[in-house]
Amino acid sequence: MARIERIRQDVPGPFGAEDLAQKAGQGWKLVAVEWEREVPEDQAAGHAAEEIPFGLQVVGNGAPHLEENPAEREVLFLMMELTIQDGPYSAIAEELNRRGYRTRQGTAWTPISVFQMLPRLIEVGPRIFATEEWQQRRARLGKFGAR
Repeated sequence: MARIERIRQDVPGPFGAEDLAQKAGQGWKLVAVEWEREVPEDQAAGHAAEEIPFGLQVVGNGAPHLEENPAEREVLFLMMELTIQDGPYSAIAEELNRRGYRTRQGTAWTPISVFQMLPRLIEVGPRIFATEEWQQRRARLGKFGAR
């Protein structure tokens, strides 16, 4: 099975049909568009000022709210499992990439991006440890998570 490669391209100026054709000619296909704009402070009320925490997503049926993002949840569980096994950040990044997981930006995991997830792992750790899924993983890892 072919591996999927993703990149994020910043667009500092006008971007048109020629640019799309050039990328398509290189084998790329457009899969998402991200838009941004500046909003005056007085109009920014009601907009999220912070990034949505990793592992969650906004669901907007009626009143928007946060729900678990299943793919990101699995990344958090795997990071926690590999961290408990005393894996270095480089090994954790390699395993995430080997399994096809990517960062929110669509890039490969690096030791630095794994390190930057530590505050989130600390935040969600108690909830992860309380799940039945974690208890099953822990049993596979051994009494204290050792290899």
